Amino acid sequence: MSSTRILVVDDDPQARDLLQRLLGTLGTVTQAPDPKRAAERLAEGSFDLVMTDMAMPEPGDGLKVLQAVKTHLPDTPVIVVTAFGNIEGALDSIQQGAFDYLAKPFDVDAILRVARRALEQKRLVEENRSLRQQVERTSLVLVGRSPALLEVYKHVARAAASNVPVLITGETGTGKEMVARALHKRSPRASGPFIPVDCGAITESLMESELFGHAKGSFTGASGARRGVFEEASGGTLFLDEIGDVGMKVQSQLLRVLQEGEIRRVGESIPVKVDVRVVAATNKDLKARVVEGLFREDLLYRLDVVHLHLPPLRERREDVPALVEHFAARHARGGVRPVVTPEAMTRLTGYDWPGNVRQLENVVARALALNVTGVLGPQDFPEPIGDATQKLTGLAGDMPSLAELSRRYAAHVLQHVGGNKSEAARLLDVDRKTLYKLLESEGGAES
Repeated sequence: MSSTRILVVDDDPQARDLLQRLLGTLGTVTQAPDPKRAAERLAEGSFDLVMTDMAMPEPGDGLKVLQAVKTHLPDTPVIVVTAFGNIEGALDSIQQGAFDYLAKPFDVDAILRVARRALEQKRLVEENRSLRQQVERTSLVLVGRSPALLEVYKHVARAAASNVPVLITGETGTGKEMVARALHKRSPRASGPFIPVDCGAITESLMESELFGHAKGSFTGASGARRGVFEEASGGTLFLDEIGDVGMKVQSQLLRVLQEGEIRRVGESIPVKVDVRVVAATNKDLKARVVEGLFREDLLYRLDVVHLHLPPLRERREDVPALVEHFAARHARGGVRPVVTPEAMTRLTGYDWPGNVRQLENVVARALALNVTGVLGPQDFPEPIGDATQKLTGLAGDMPSLAELSRRYAAHVLQHVGGNKSEAARLLDVDRKTLYKLLESEGGAES
């Protein structure tokens, strides 16, 4: 049974029953005889689509239903059904946010066609929200104010408004996908989908179908037709990560897409127009691969219209403290920002970070997972970042006892909440009596 829920609002029971039979092929249909009952249904649960008659007797009409949907379920599309002579009222509903309108008598094909389009819009809205949440949660972020990173910011801002292809280069872990997402988010295509594809993770035999789709029976295992990511990303941005790993056959097809703006599904000869902005990324030297005969020179020219290079973290060390603070706050326990000692920060800044930003976040997250005090020193980080000698000797002057570190962290939390001991105890997940003991250990009572 489909999880799609549809609400039909009409004062005519025969019209409601007809719409329920038609739309029942798309999901579960609930009926309401008037706007008041419709508002009650909307307040009770979520719907993916609402179809309402325009002209109904008091207490209201289709515009009342539309207003109720916008109040309770603002992302749910509304289709207005109207008698032939009331087109002006239907146009009013479009201006107030209705997805579409249909005229009576019903055209079965038109009802199903418009309903499917409305449900697809709802799906895309939810998908885009999910992508935005992923962007907010993602581990790779552009944090820092080094001259090299500011240059990247500047190019992102300039290139975002354009539709031309962008090639992003840089070592693994520098944040190439985050730059691609930033380009999409700031572009006129921001309301469309952003679809990332890891070309290095897909075998050559499957790459063609993944990108362009296939017809039913076009190859062994193709039990049904399938759209490729170029069609899925239509109206938005397609991010082709590790483009240097794509084979020569698919490179030729990519070149045709960039030149003609159309694709051919595997097993079909009819071209399909696509409206997609392509952003590609690689950690390889594509010019060297051209010389080696492994990458098409004409495809490189097509992809490299705008070039963004992300410098490795070792070339922008001044950004390390900001990144450490950012990741420490992200992975903190109880919402309290941990403390990174100056010596630890010096060591973190001096390390070369072969895995770049991704490695730095992993190291900070690991240190916080194993540290119960909230104070990160050199001993909390693995070799060669931390100090192996200090960890082995445990000199009292350089390495405080666990009780002293616990006292420092408790004091830090208490300061963070403005001296509110109840709130500090809640964040530390201890009672007030235990909090007092922590504050008194090795350091005297905390006032």
